[in-house]
Amino acid sequence: MRLAIRRIAILGMGLIGGSLGLAFKAARGGKVEVIGIDNNELSLIKARQRGAADIVTTDARAGVANADMIFICTPVLQAAALVKEIAPYLKQGAILTDTGSTKSYLIEQISALLPCGIHYVPGHPMAGREKSGIEAADSTLFRDKWYILTPSGADNATAVEAVRQVISWTGARITEMDAERHDWCTALISHVPHIGAAALVNLLAYSEDQDSSIKLAGGGFRDTTRIASSNADMWADVCMTNAAPIADSLDKFSQLIGQVSQAIRQGDRASIHQFFANAKERRDELLKLEEVVTEQPLSNGR
Repeated sequence: MRLAIRRIAILGMGLIGGSLGLAFKAARGGKVEVIGIDNNELSLIKARQRGAADIVTTDARAGVANADMIFICTPVLQAAALVKEIAPYLKQGAILTDTGSTKSYLIEQISALLPCGIHYVPGHPMAGREKSGIEAADSTLFRDKWYILTPSGADNATAVEAVRQVISWTGARITEMDAERHDWCTALISHVPHIGAAALVNLLAYSEDQDSSIKLAGGGFRDTTRIASSNADMWADVCMTNAAPIADSLDKFSQLIGQVSQAIRQGDRASIHQFFANAKERRDELLKLEEVVTEQPLSNGR
């Protein structure tokens, strides 16, 4: 049985929330009503002007009333408090989902707050850009990108199917994973790269001639550090809520950097060459695999 989703509330009209709203309206037009909720009135005005929402409000309780599906698109550490506020105002049978980058933490926090009759389907779009806010929102942001759902075996199958149906309107490629597996994978391929990009930019502060270093920074440095321009609140929350997988991956990253640093100090060209050769070979393999992987769903790993 498929649920008819006609009214969607989005809490947090920034890059992700705004892009969801734009995508839903582009795909469904007047067949779906989108309510945009945010505590920033200017963001709401822009969301309305851009067509990311039909109705906008700063009142979360009123905004979620009678919504068939509710998307929580706030930084991770804000999500639980927001769910606690709106939970009494959700109608029976409503489906709650989120877009947070760490799933185990959110599942534990949110599941404990929901009354009977409200279904929760955790989600995470593997899409974004270095700019934040409703101004950066794009209806095509999720197109051909992975959108991961992490439902447990006890979750309502009809609710999961409804979320899949709505997400399909964005053009995303939908898959399901165990929440713990998701958190370890995203720590390695998303969270640590953001930390690494930020570290490279912060490294400029140690330059004896910072002005010249900045002037000379070319495309390679800009491309490598592009994601360091991402929202600081969001990434601080990610680190706080996915600590063990991130710290473990950072430790391994530090070991690799330490090894190449030692080889450079010792003038060990063979080891340095092997470091770069291994990276090139692995990345070339990854690029070839992308064509195959994009045609297949991820296995659940359970």
